Amino acid sequence: MNETSNSLWAIYALLSAVFAALTSILAKIGITGIDSNLATAIRTAVVLVMAWGIVFMTGVQKQITNIGTRSWVFLVLSGLATGLSWLFYYRALQMGDASRVVPIDKSSVVISMILAFVVLKEQVTWQTVVGGILITAGTFVLIL
Repeated sequence: MNETSNSLWAIYALLSAVFAALTSILAKIGITGIDSNLATAIRTAVVLVMAWGIVFMTGVQKQITNIGTRSWVFLVLSGLATGLSWLFYYRALQMGDASRVVPIDKSSVVISMILAFVVLKEQVTWQTVVGGILITAGTFVLIL
């Protein structure tokens, strides 16, 4: 990897955070007066069309035959987890204040870190532990 590739992930991660924030606010506005499951289905349909559109625009649909069974299983499980996450998230947004729902949802960062240590065997550092504790403390401050 070159220098540009090494730092490009951070730009993508920042863009992800910006669009995730927009997702929460736009969803809270859009979900008013409709069932949260219907709202999730509409959002999912848009994401589905957009994702497949990008796949076909970039020509990578040809690679689908190269995907192994293990990857299929874990991608399907990831999709199921995403779907459940979105269903619960939209229901929570419909029932609660976005300023309280979003921090709880973002506690997934700490849960992901713990799972990365346990399941993926990623290295535990003092920085990740302190960061995880601070994120958890910040979440509690925001929801109380």
